[in-house]
Amino acid sequence: MELSGKMTRRCAFHFLAVALAGTASTFSGKALTSVPDALPADIQKFYDAGQYRQAADALRTQVERSPQDAALYFWLGRSLYELRDFSHAISNFGRAVALDPNRSVYHDWLGRACGSKADENSHSNMAAAMDLARRTHREFESAARLDSTNIQAQRDLISFMANAPPNLGGGEEHARKQIEALSAVAPVEAELALADLYATKKKYPQAGEEYQKILESAPNRIAVYLEVADYYRDRKDPEHMEQAVEAAAKIDSSDRRLSYYRGVVLVLEKKDSALAERSLRTYLETVPDNSELPGHSSAYEWLGKLYENEGRFDLAVEQYKAGLALDPQNKTLKEALKKLQKK
Repeated sequence: MELSGKMTRRCAFHFLAVALAGTASTFSGKALTSVPDALPADIQKFYDAGQYRQAADALRTQVERSPQDAALYFWLGRSLYELRDFSHAISNFGRAVALDPNRSVYHDWLGRACGSKADENSHSNMAAAMDLARRTHREFESAARLDSTNIQAQRDLISFMANAPPNLGGGEEHARKQIEALSAVAPVEAELALADLYATKKKYPQAGEEYQKILESAPNRIAVYLEVADYYRDRKDPEHMEQAVEAAAKIDSSDRRLSYYRGVVLVLEKKDSALAERSLRTYLETVPDNSELPGHSSAYEWLGKLYENEGRFDLAVEQYKAGLALDPQNKTLKEALKKLQKK
């Protein structure tokens, strides 16, 4: 579990779970999100294309011209976040908050950046990681308090509470109370949050029951089905994952994320390796890497698994290395690469 967003975008708390609480959780951040001011059109093109460095450079120029524009700092923070420059992302999100302290989405992304930096620091400086974790909690709480309709902020806060120990504001009781608050605004999201809480606590039968209830309720939003698919992917359950993916396709068969999910299903099933490879490659070639989508590092991981299943170990090593180049702290990729290099 990663704090950066694995979120598809993941907002989870690896250092808290492993070093403090002994739990593990994944949260696919595909929920409804409070929307900030739009980017200037020319910069939006860079961002949408995954050209985050160019977007950041252009935004710095804009900031110099309009130093009191909170939205510019926010988007500069977003671009830097995608570049995994979490320290500077924190600085810019913090500036956006200082200029416009009542914007929920600014606090939420500041919390995410603090959490990602905490995860990064946990490998070398646990004291700094703990301080950042406390700040993460404060920012998520502020985001949820400022706008109860910011579903993503509520989900981020619940995920934090599910993973963090009580001395940092966590605990299952706190998470359940927040889920109750969420249910008044978005019942399906509350059901997803409850299912994720069960998964975090390794109560997999209860989690599976909740996810099946969600599928049976036939929601009309594709992101719900893809979040369910994430759970079954992580449980290595291709039958139920395919059920969720095909339900998602009925909502929007043109959604570009489907190539990733269908590729993963085929790898898990160990079927039609050519189609699985083509699907995952299509995803890598056509969908920019972004923390709110299935990460390219994950696509490389599943390509590595595909090649490993076929005994093509040199190709598998290449994919795991490519994934690690994008996500250097990814424990799963590190372990997979280490295992193959021993052969």
